[in-house]
Amino acid sequence: MSMDLDPDEVFRDDEDDPESEFYKERDATKELLVYLVDASPKMFSTTCPTREKKNLQDLSGVYVFNVPEREDLDRPTARLIKEFDRIEEIFDKEIGSKYGIVPGSRENSLYNALWVAQALLRKGSAKTADKRMLLFTNEDDPFGNLKGVIKVDMMRTTLQRAKDAQDLGIAIELLPLSRPDDDFNVSLFYTDLLGLEGDDLAQFKALVGERFEDLKDQLRKRMFKKRRVRRLRFLIFNGSSIELNTYALIRPTNPGTITWLDSMTNLPLKTERSFICADTAAIIQEPVKRFQSYKNENVMFSMDELSEVKRVSTGHLRLLGFKPLSCLKDYHNLKPATFVFPSDEELIGSTCLFVALHRSMVRLKRFAVAFYGNSSHPQLVALVAQDEIMTPSGQVEPPGMHLIYLPYSDDIRHVEELHTDPNSVPHATDDQIKKASALVRRIDLKDFSVCQFANPALQRHYAVLQALALDEDEMPEIKDETLPDEEGMARPGIVKALEEFKLSVYGENYEEDDAKTDGKAEPSRKRKANAMKEYSNYDWSDLADNGKLKDLTVVELKYYLAAYDIPVTGKKEVLISRILTHMGK
Repeated sequence: MSMDLDPDEVFRDDEDDPESEFYKERDATKELLVYLVDASPKMFSTTCPTREKKNLQDLSGVYVFNVPEREDLDRPTARLIKEFDRIEEIFDKEIGSKYGIVPGSRENSLYNALWVAQALLRKGSAKTADKRMLLFTNEDDPFGNLKGVIKVDMMRTTLQRAKDAQDLGIAIELLPLSRPDDDFNVSLFYTDLLGLEGDDLAQFKALVGERFEDLKDQLRKRMFKKRRVRRLRFLIFNGSSIELNTYALIRPTNPGTITWLDSMTNLPLKTERSFICADTAAIIQEPVKRFQSYKNENVMFSMDELSEVKRVSTGHLRLLGFKPLSCLKDYHNLKPATFVFPSDEELIGSTCLFVALHRSMVRLKRFAVAFYGNSSHPQLVALVAQDEIMTPSGQVEPPGMHLIYLPYSDDIRHVEELHTDPNSVPHATDDQIKKASALVRRIDLKDFSVCQFANPALQRHYAVLQALALDEDEMPEIKDETLPDEEGMARPGIVKALEEFKLSVYGENYEEDDAKTDGKAEPSRKRKANAMKEYSNYDWSDLADNGKLKDLTVVELKYYLAAYDIPVTGKKEVLISRILTHMGK
């Protein structure tokens, strides 16, 4: 049953006990990857002759792009990124290009490339490392220029070389590039090299586009290795329990921690804290103690004793019962949930019991209520079973349970309680509800995911770090995907739905009523005039060129924005970004 629940070992933990033979045989803790890029003239708009080959085997037609320090490939550095930025210049001047497999020559560049890549991946065993080759090419028939026995022999030896690499645990993956006038026909040669047939071949063709999109999306993402948060024991009944591993699926990404440096040596500073006696000014060496006044006496407590007093529970989950899923409301989820998955590492049979419980909860549409007692905030939690969701491209949602932290009654505040007279609370009419629903349907984001939008402040932070590390004169342009889609909102259907909603809420004369303010000027005009007056007191171009906008207050930054009718909402970094964008800097 455990294999059916997690056939791809998605929730195998990366930090399992290395002494356990069971986990040692199944865990791959490293990923070794070689990119094989076809550099034949067919891949470029121009041709230039090959001027250099570079590989340890001294094989013709293969150039291994590397850096002086090989270990730099394991972790991107400023030097490595600079080398990659120059790769186009290096290619034109040094490497060059030529047709790899031509008649009248026994040179087999594809065979040589597979051989060199296999040698680069010789480090580590298949049990401890995931080894892959990624082949990029738009040549679907690399031996198309050959005929007869020579073609058959070279194809056979190349396929055998690929099979040898695969037998050593090296996966070979193809990312075919189609030319504008010709589609890539994988059936001409690469089906045999990759071992594709039947449904696998059809699935490979269908997923080619998605694989390139996935590769592109991953380029600027920071990848985190999967780590369990902690291990829990789920107490069921009569001493039966399930061992669970907990995982944080989605959490906000924050900038790295600040490292304080010595102003003279530029070395990291070490922070130390000492406690000084108020009476003698001597440094206290003994552990800090707390006290509580009781009957005119100070009762002393050590930190360990205080921790023990605060301990409400053992820190495990205790099942209390089950309730229908309809009882669980959206507003009960006060903070990000935790994903739980079974483990047989210490309690054999946990997965079997978890699967039975999981299937019953999914079938009966129930969630489990449990007490989660920890020292800081003991509370009730809801365990909601999630079934597996699969698509042709793979697993979208894993099977397991979400641990949702339930609120106390004081955490839920009803809006009606803010009004002294419940009868005075305004209620929307049926027509207003209908118009609002139509507007929401018009502007609804299809297949929305939080992963679709990058944090612009965080992207700008890393862009600044990149510019500093690489000595770049200009900072990379960051696109703020959280700004309103003005072009999309201007579509006729959305404009019509918005106007109908305004009409149903404010009536036909709402614009005129807004302008009538007892004969006084419209408030927005007053703000505009004040902003224009204050705007003239600053040299905005000089402030932007010298990076001094950050020294202004939020109120001062809004003078510029209001003067040009630019939105003034958001944090200080957002306002500065809007000003620089408007100024074209």
